Order: sequence, then structure tokens, then C-alpha cells
Amino acid sequence: MTAKIDFNCDMGESFGMYKMGFDEEVIKHITSANIACGFHAGDPMWMRHTVDLALRHGVAIGAHPSFPDLNGFGRRNMVVSADEAKNDVTYQVGALQAFTADKKLQHVKPHGAMYNMAVNDESLAQAICESILEIDPDMILVALAGSRWLDIAEDMGLKVAREIFADRALNADGTLVSRSQPGSVIHDTAEVVERSLRMVTEGKATAITGEQIDVQADSLCLHGDTPGAVEMAASLKRELEAADVEILPLARILG
Repeated sequence: MTAKIDFNCDMGESFGMYKMGFDEEVIKHITSANIACGFHAGDPMWMRHTVDLALRHGVAIGAHPSFPDLNGFGRRNMVVSADEAKNDVTYQVGALQAFTADKKLQHVKPHGAMYNMAVNDESLAQAICESILEIDPDMILVALAGSRWLDIAEDMGLKVAREIFADRALNADGTLVSRSQPGSVIHDTAEVVERSLRMVTEGKATAITGEQIDVQADSLCLHGDTPGAVEMAASLKRELEAADVEILPLARILG
């Protein structure tokens, strides 16, 4: 059977006059865009620009909500109540929806600390899921492959996509290595391509400890602000297609 994978990237993470990432080039190679909604990056002008960019390239649009942490780019853990988290997600997803022609989004993928904390915090995970279900139950939650969060979402009746990362190292339990640790972000294009192909076609990954772990994925993420992201994106698309992997947006994979 031909393997299928969505290829996603975090985008629209510029702010005001400050440009972040290589969106205009990376978007040529991906199938889904996770667009910042203003809490960790992005603003109304960049949200409009990135939505229009995705539409021009036929790329599916999703929201990339975060804790309210502009100074820390949404990568600092925060203590918030379940209601705060739910309403923060609702606010951001609703804002991005308003910029789309049909007021619809394909998916929601939380950003940074919100994403990583929801992997182990059931209350936070549930709050995020409740927000998505109340806004549009047809939206897909993108969350870390193998995490309890996916089980919570499915039990609540939410569509889920299992996500793996092209350029992030893994712990032995399948979680992402903290960005504070050496080697957490992979910068070598050949290594990024090799490990991604193995995860997608073989369902295997090597943890930072050297242990072999099983992974199952619907979507592969490349960070658009990683140095060399354009070359990585082009190489990933080329090599995945050469390996007979069909690259499709999530909605077409999950139905």
C-alpha cells in the first residue's frame, strides 16, 4: 500500500515589521499551513497575508494558537485554568477563521508550550478539544503521535491527526526533546530527510538516547524558522515522492 502523509509547517509567525521564517518559499512544498493567530506571533496583517499565500498555493489552512506569550514566542510554560485555555484557543481560532473565504479551517495545531504541556496535562488537553468541538466539530486536532492527548480527543468525538517532526529530536517516550537541550533541533538536511523517510515508510524512529521507538503518523511537521528550512522542505517533498509516498492535505487523508 502506498504510504500517505500530510506535510505541514508553522507559518505567519512574523509580527509587525519583524519578518520570521521563509513562508513564501516553504509553502511551495507543503500541503497544510499552521498559521499563528497573534498570541505568540502574527498579527492581523500577517494573518491576512498568510491566509492569502496559502490559498494561492492550494495549501490547507489551520490555526496555530498559543498561550498569550509574545515575549517568549509561546515557548514558555504557563499556569492557566482550563477555562482560560479554552477561551484563548476559541479567540484565536475564531480570529483566523474570519480571514478565510468560507470561514472554515481544516485543522487546529496548538503551538509551543501549549502543545507540549497538553501531551501530559489532561485538563489542558480536554480544554483545547472542547474549544475545537464547540467552534466546528469537523476541524481536525493535530497532536503528537503516540500521546494520551489523541486518545482524549478521540473519546470526545474529535477528528485527530498524529503528528511527527522532521527537524526535532525525540525522547525515548516519543515526546519532543526540550529546546533547552543540545541536539533538540536537527539542522542537517540529509539527517532530516533520512529520519523523516524512516518514520513515514517504516514507522520507526531513533530516540536521542539511541533507542528505537515505534511511530505512526498522519502529518509530518517542518518548522519554517529552522535555518535551511527551504532546502529541507524541497528535499523532503522530493524524497518522499521518490519513495512513493503520496503527500496530501489532512482532510484528504482522514476523510
